[in-house]
Amino acid sequence: MERVTETRTSETSRSPELHLVQVAIGGLRQELFHDAFAYRPLPRMDVNSGPTRFLPERIRIFAGLLPHAFVAFCAVIVFALGYDRIYYAFGVSALVITCLPAAIVLLTLVRPILAFWASLGAAPFVGYVGGFDGGWPWTGACLVGHVVVLGVVAARTRPRTAVWMWLVTAAYCLFAEMFLGMGRSSVSVPLLFVSALVLLTVSMIQVRRQADREVTAQQTVTAQEISKRTVLEERTTIARELHDVVAHHMSVVAIQAEAAPYRVDNPPPELEQAFLTIRENAVAALTELRRILGVVRAEDYEAPDAPQPTLGDLDALVRNVTEAGLDVEKTVTGAVRELPQGVELSAYRIVQEALSNVLRHAPGAAAKVEVSYVLGGLGLRVANGPARGLVKPSPGAGHGITGMRERVTMLGGEMTAEVTADGGYEVAAFIPVSREETRDETREEAGE
Repeated sequence: MERVTETRTSETSRSPELHLVQVAIGGLRQELFHDAFAYRPLPRMDVNSGPTRFLPERIRIFAGLLPHAFVAFCAVIVFALGYDRIYYAFGVSALVITCLPAAIVLLTLVRPILAFWASLGAAPFVGYVGGFDGGWPWTGACLVGHVVVLGVVAARTRPRTAVWMWLVTAAYCLFAEMFLGMGRSSVSVPLLFVSALVLLTVSMIQVRRQADREVTAQQTVTAQEISKRTVLEERTTIARELHDVVAHHMSVVAIQAEAAPYRVDNPPPELEQAFLTIRENAVAALTELRRILGVVRAEDYEAPDAPQPTLGDLDALVRNVTEAGLDVEKTVTGAVRELPQGVELSAYRIVQEALSNVLRHAPGAAAKVEVSYVLGGLGLRVANGPARGLVKPSPGAGHGITGMRERVTMLGGEMTAEVTADGGYEVAAFIPVSREETRDETREEAGE
């Protein structure tokens, strides 16, 4: 027979009811006792959202103090209610019972939790000195002041704090009626009902604002993630294309270096060794390139069989978009020359994406494509007028612009994309190309 020994720890030996009580006491201590005397000044209201954003700049500066003005206005009302009953007392006592509830309301501007406890503690004192004009233990000024304090503190804290304040107020009212009532009438039930409505309204507004903030934050994060993913996808595409371009040319260099000695009769050993070194370096560079850039290829990615497009294929692209209904005017300036394949491919893709954006976002508009061969590189400009016709523009998220900008940046160039004065749009880019790059590219093509 096996004997099973049950070990009960202090956590497992506690009953669920005791655990709930401990959690409740811990929540009360956290909300209403922890840092109850902390200095927490009421911040200014955000005037850049909501109706206040339409106010003039000079007025908007003071509009941020509207919450402070509201609390001060409530304090004036509480003071007026207390002032109406000062004939029950005289001298310093009258001044205290008149100003104390209003001062507690103002205390919520800097020490909200302390103002709540001060409102509870001042109620019987003001009621006793002031002659119990409302009902034990609340005078009219203390009752209105306590409701205001509950609302302001709830607005400055969390909804859970509002629940604890209402429960503490209910327990205080019950204790005051049972042990301190002395046979007097009470207004505790109306106070609890009105305060419950106020706290519920404030808590619902807080929950709604918190939900709006979370949704806005989530939308911002989502937009950032989409933008980052777009950039990464474009970088992956560019890396694949660069891999294909560079790998092709490095393979050509290796093959030509290997075949070069056989094209010369009786080549000297030094020449053979030089070509052998060139081939070994080309093969090593090709291996390293494939190791670094090859990791960006997906498993199902297949290299295209057709050659990559260049600027010489722009005429076909223009004819294609013209057949789709876009009126395009192409202009080429400068001395047309062969550019590095990576530059030609990126320039073609930029023009292609820009014309696609015109088709989607400005239907019916005419477009102009300008390709400028300048001394230091290549200039591109794609501009269009405003949308015309009955077709509605398609909404865009700016991913095409992000991809174009990424291509230009990786080639060391600059790009601008902005709305024109006539309501159209213009994309302008400059890709630097040195003479050495163009000369090397030409020699390599001629060697093939």
